[in-house]
Amino acid sequence: MNSRQRRGVILLLVSVLCAVGAFAGVLSVIHDANSKVGPEVTAYRVKGEIEPYKELKESQFEKTSMPERWLPGNAVTDLSRIRGMIAVTKLRAGSLLQSDMIVKRPELRPGEQEIAIMIDASTGVAGKITPGSSVNIFATFAAAKQGDTPQSKIIVSGARVIDVGSLKALDPGRDDRNKSTEAVPITFALGTVDAQRVAYAESFAQHVRLALVAPGSDPSVPPSDRTYRLEKDQ
Repeated sequence: MNSRQRRGVILLLVSVLCAVGAFAGVLSVIHDANSKVGPEVTAYRVKGEIEPYKELKESQFEKTSMPERWLPGNAVTDLSRIRGMIAVTKLRAGSLLQSDMIVKRPELRPGEQEIAIMIDASTGVAGKITPGSSVNIFATFAAAKQGDTPQSKIIVSGARVIDVGSLKALDPGRDDRNKSTEAVPITFALGTVDAQRVAYAESFAQHVRLALVAPGSDPSVPPSDRTYRLEKDQ
């Protein structure tokens, strides 16, 4: 082997060693990137705005992938978890679906039944009553006969709200100009007697209003405090 051939072999060996070194460097970079990013997992994003307190559907979300180490611990990775769930706040398009955004829709207990009534949007709801809320239901009645005075009654205490509908426009009649023009359907879970009280009040009371009970408070009201007439304060 002459000197030119030896130089060629040496250059070839150097080229091979450089190629091996470069390949090892690439593998090292890939390994380092994988160790920092980690494997990807499936998560879900909101396709479009979702109003609160409405039952969720799988079609409202789209699948996405992201590195597991960057995924929040409460991210929803199994879409079957949303069955029977509702959003607790308005969900924005593009938001990553997380478990603290949703809760289980309130359900009927044994012996309960659903009853829905329209409640004045401005005085009876004020945006604070949501599914799962506990409320006292007030009804005001006109005087039954001459000489009597109007009265306000708590017809149901601790009524459990299971659904809040959408705001609806009302068309008051000629004799109802002072009544609200907007109302919200509220669905309660009540026993038979309380459901009858609510149905009676909706039919015959001048107004039906709700009072939100603070979480953890005792909603019960003593019988002596369930009826109010103006002469009590006179």
